[in-house]
Amino acid sequence: MSKNQYTYAVARIRALEVALFSASVIEQLMACKDEEACLRFLADKGWGGADVPLDADAILAREKEKTWETIGEMRVDMEVFDVLSYADAFHNLKAAVKEVCTGKSGGSVFYEGTAIPKEEMMRIIQEKDFAALPESMREAAAEAVDTLLHSGDGQLCDVIIDRAALEAMLEAGRRSKEEVVRDYAQSTVAVTNIKIAVRCARTGKSLEFMKRAMAPCPGLDVDRLAHAALAGESSVMDYLREEGYEEAADALKESASAFERWCDNRVIRAVQPQKYNAFSAGPLVAYVIARENEIKTVRIILTGKQNGLPDDAIRERIREMYV
Repeated sequence: MSKNQYTYAVARIRALEVALFSASVIEQLMACKDEEACLRFLADKGWGGADVPLDADAILAREKEKTWETIGEMRVDMEVFDVLSYADAFHNLKAAVKEVCTGKSGGSVFYEGTAIPKEEMMRIIQEKDFAALPESMREAAAEAVDTLLHSGDGQLCDVIIDRAALEAMLEAGRRSKEEVVRDYAQSTVAVTNIKIAVRCARTGKSLEFMKRAMAPCPGLDVDRLAHAALAGESSVMDYLREEGYEEAADALKESASAFERWCDNRVIRAVQPQKYNAFSAGPLVAYVIARENEIKTVRIILTGKQNGLPDDAIRERIREMYV
């Protein structure tokens, strides 16, 4: 689409951004005494709908549907949003491989709304019809099936597919004409590599394992990061500070929850400049990411209230808002 063709869509997104939850609205939600009060607060804000029960999963699922319905109504090029679907699509590939290779049906959770439905993904893996998959999935799918059938190593199967997902995301960013897609892809992959390093440092994984799991990306030397993880978590923090990721190191030192919060905040900050872009698909992509972040934050609060966690423990997990 031309820049002029995005003018209407961006104008509509600007109007919708006003309804996104700000930090103050999140605080109001936090002030609700329990999950039921939170759900009523959300309903008052228009979440869910008249035909949606006052249930957390139902309301949040409906809000995700609303987001994509809105984007669909704008009649823009949907390929620009493909990068946002990779996590769910590759997750479903992983789930199908495990079900087919282990023979344990129903043991995996599949995401709905992906380009390849569960039934078709299962057929592809059962028949080894890897050519029916997108190019970015084919090699990983074949290798993962072979690995699981011959070694039974489920963790290695996960690593193979997760690495392919990261590489597909980076490639989508490189190909895209939209700056927001590139920024989102690079930030997401960098953050994921850091998560891998932290997890491997805590579990004592080998250097070979880490190099296989991490995907090289701009702004992060994964070889140095892997060697740092090999030396322990404190070395990972030292590396992060040297490379300009001081906030990540500080969050990691604070707690696991604070670190997870930083990871999501880093991605949101990468797309926030799109609030000032008026003539491309950037604001639309950023809006979808903002909505996903908003829904995730609300889920964190509802889960915390449901389990009776102290407000301080919930607040530690709350993500930064887009607006």
